[in-house]
Amino acid sequence: MDALALCCGNTEITEGEGVETHRIGERPGKAEVDPLLDTLGDRRLVVAGTDADLAAVVLRLLRTEQLQEVAVGYVTSDRDSAVAELWGLPTEPRAALRRALRGEVDKVPLVRDDVGGVLVGRGRIGPVRGVAYCDDAKVLRGQASALEVVPHHALGLEVTVLRRGLLGTRRAVTTGRAVQIGCLPTLVWKDGVTHERQLDKWIWYRHTEDLRLIRGLD
Repeated sequence: MDALALCCGNTEITEGEGVETHRIGERPGKAEVDPLLDTLGDRRLVVAGTDADLAAVVLRLLRTEQLQEVAVGYVTSDRDSAVAELWGLPTEPRAALRRALRGEVDKVPLVRDDVGGVLVGRGRIGPVRGVAYCDDAKVLRGQASALEVVPHHALGLEVTVLRRGLLGTRRAVTTGRAVQIGCLPTLVWKDGVTHERQLDKWIWYRHTEDLRLIRGLD
């Protein structure tokens, strides 16, 4: 077998020669993922599902200290996937699987947060009233419709402050290695999933190790 494929939730892929497929739950945790990682060997790991599913599996790679060893392919079930948009991955299932199995490995930044999670696609905080810094640069003082964060190929992450007005939405973009915000309690989304409670502070930062994502030409 050349690859181990994890199909999360109701996601399905067309099994090909050399692909061992396992069905697991949405946003799987340690009990589901770790035993399968133990059987991976030097094969590619393919995650089929949503950005949140991918983040859950990547978190297990981080926790088991396998980020530097495992090449990860991604077959998104969401045509609006932020991960696919960021890294130029196909959203058509067959093309995405072909890329995951045949494409070249490329290291991309992995973003972590201060509550033990990871961000592989898009994070969002808001509406927000407070102060935010990206590295040493103050990117927000006051209120904004939202603050969005995505991984950035060079420095680690990209922060966008959105302010809506009569003339439309204004965007202020800053790149850096970390962003921290203190604010009135508000909502936090990570890879499409809302945090269980409102928070008044949050940090996203670039991890010391990158994710070995399969994204090159197949």
